[in-house]
Amino acid sequence: MRTGSEPMTARSPLRMRFWLSVWGLIWTVAGTVAFALAGRPGWAAACAVLWLIVTVDMVMIVRHIRQGPHFQPGRDVPPYQPPPDR
Repeated sequence: MRTGSEPMTARSPLRMRFWLSVWGLIWTVAGTVAFALAGRPGWAAACAVLWLIVTVDMVMIVRHIRQGPHFQPGRDVPPYQPPPDR
């Protein structure tokens, strides 16, 4: 339910999530390569799975960023009434 007290300058955390995903991508790629070269296939596979998860997350983040901002009601829109109990 919207209360009408939402901050007027709220910002999306998508750009921060994108850069944290880049950081995670760098570490998972480095971990996969390092463990593969060290002869640790189990750890390399674990890092590769994390690499896949981080990549999928980055794709979703970029998709949401490209969608652009969505409508946010202004101060002139009153709070929504809660639905009646049935």
